Amino acid sequence: MSTEQITAPGAPSPSGETAARPGPRAGAPTGRRRSSLTTRRAFSFYAFAGPWVLGFLALTAFPLGYALWLSLTNSDGLSNNSRFVGLANYREVLTDPETLSSLARTGVFTAITVPLTLAAGLLLAVLVNQPIRARGLFRTLLYLPAVVPPVGAALTFKLIFDRDSGAANGFLDALNIDGVSWLMDPYARWVLITLTLWGAGNAMIVSLAGLQDVPKELYEAARIDGANTWQTFTRITLPLLSPVLFFQVITGIIAAVQSFLPLLISLDPTPRGVTSVPEGNYLFMIHVFAQYFANGRYGYASAMLWVLFLIIIMITFLVFKLSKGAVFYAVDPEPDKPSRPRTLGGK
Repeated sequence: MSTEQITAPGAPSPSGETAARPGPRAGAPTGRRRSSLTTRRAFSFYAFAGPWVLGFLALTAFPLGYALWLSLTNSDGLSNNSRFVGLANYREVLTDPETLSSLARTGVFTAITVPLTLAAGLLLAVLVNQPIRARGLFRTLLYLPAVVPPVGAALTFKLIFDRDSGAANGFLDALNIDGVSWLMDPYARWVLITLTLWGAGNAMIVSLAGLQDVPKELYEAARIDGANTWQTFTRITLPLLSPVLFFQVITGIIAAVQSFLPLLISLDPTPRGVTSVPEGNYLFMIHVFAQYFANGRYGYASAMLWVLFLIIIMITFLVFKLSKGAVFYAVDPEPDKPSRPRTLGGK
């Protein structure tokens, strides 16, 4: 055994010298440096997230809270004589025949337009995904209608389907067929559906992006096994594209139940305002607009919007529940109970 005595840092050695304390490692941050780094990171986080947080509070949270308060009053939006009425507006929303009929028409409109838009976008995506000449040009031309602002598209449709000078009746006149009042019932609903399908380029782009991720090896293997085009589409393309289609279903439903601007612009043949919208196109959001600005019932209209918000949440939840087993993701889901890691000598 060595005769040297092991001493603690700072304690005097047998020779009378004090043992040196170990210094900080080279490059290791000190307490002051660590605090400064944390402060800079926090400042960077709030600097980048601050504008979004302020925008969310000012443009989303506050309007939602204010609309919730209005829905509990009989406010007309102009005077200060509003009083608290509790859930009276919500009871009226659930019992008013006109409100319920507009909600039913919105449901029918959504049930028609969402599948048609989804199918049209998927069909166009499959077509422009083929190895053909000028494929990029065809993709651009098919996507252009979706780039047109909704106001411009609505005004264009109003000109095309005008009763007296529209191109649609001009084509019918060339065939010796009497013109049709396209912007009146019962044709106005189909004009609206056509206007909605006009923007199928958005669905095409999303579906096309999903098709690009399908491995080509699967198609080659299916071709070697003798699968035809339909079998390849239903057994490979659709299952691998199901997450993309599911996303489009959710966003399509949310957009369809809030359809508003094209109705007021393209389907109003007279300058009398919202009351001249054909009954077939008098959807829920048009009724909300009428209650706000035509009838001055701000409290009742706010209650209608909150009911629509709850309906959207319920429909989204229902679609998520029904999608189980129909949507296939590329990444395997994590097990419900992760396995416990085993250690050396453990059981």
